[in-house]
Amino acid sequence: MNYVELNIFCNDELAEILVAELADYPFESFATEPDLLKAYIPQERMADCYDRVEALLAHYGVGEHRYIVIESQNWNALWESNFPPVEVDDVVAIRAPFHDPYPNFRFDIVITPKMSFGTGHHATTYLMSRAVAGRDFTGKSVLDMGCGTGVLAIIAAKCNAERVDAVDIDEWAYENCTENCGVNGVAEKIAVHLGDVSAIRGKSYDTILANINRNILLADMPHYVEALNEGGELIMSGILEGDIPTIRARAEELGLTYVGCDLKDGWAAVVTRK
Repeated sequence: MNYVELNIFCNDELAEILVAELADYPFESFATEPDLLKAYIPQERMADCYDRVEALLAHYGVGEHRYIVIESQNWNALWESNFPPVEVDDVVAIRAPFHDPYPNFRFDIVITPKMSFGTGHHATTYLMSRAVAGRDFTGKSVLDMGCGTGVLAIIAAKCNAERVDAVDIDEWAYENCTENCGVNGVAEKIAVHLGDVSAIRGKSYDTILANINRNILLADMPHYVEALNEGGELIMSGILEGDIPTIRARAEELGLTYVGCDLKDGWAAVVTRK
């Protein structure tokens, strides 16, 4: 599968806004460099949203940008040159197979990212990884909604969760998550599902992790609340710090209690409890 790399030349503040906006389209991964945002999308999906993406960039006053086709056979080399390990609070290491192990970290997670979101490089995955690693899931059921690479599901399984469901609407993410669960030795504890929020209908969880984006969180939150056991936590990210009041208001409207939030680089993770 070939991908298109959209290069957008902009400052860091605008890059954060554009990541949140472009996440509503079929872009599967993002990378940032000084004054440059790179957004990756399957080439076959680009035509479906090209006009809307161009209108979005024009709305934010983006001038210089370009589209580069990346052939699939070059993808591994691209990741090896652009995917440094991520260290979360000296507790979680998220690395690729070609990196050296982290034996002194509690969690040494190996991710073959390909095009799935969730390598830890984005602030939201960092925040969610920190939240998951700081909890004891012994005997608990966990849902990783919008699982991407499966990194959060993998950490939850390693935190002794009794059962973990990992759900993503993207087939590439489904395959990648399945692969990563096997690589990290937790495949027997994690059930990976291809689908949207309807995949959890009739199920219940003690903890729900949802690192998606603002609009999907607002739309699907009633389904999360329905599936959440009494006393359970719904932990959400994929949102900017300025979105916290909106997310909190929606959660409280649905009967959840706002517990608190964690912040990094303008992004937020919000914890609520039923």
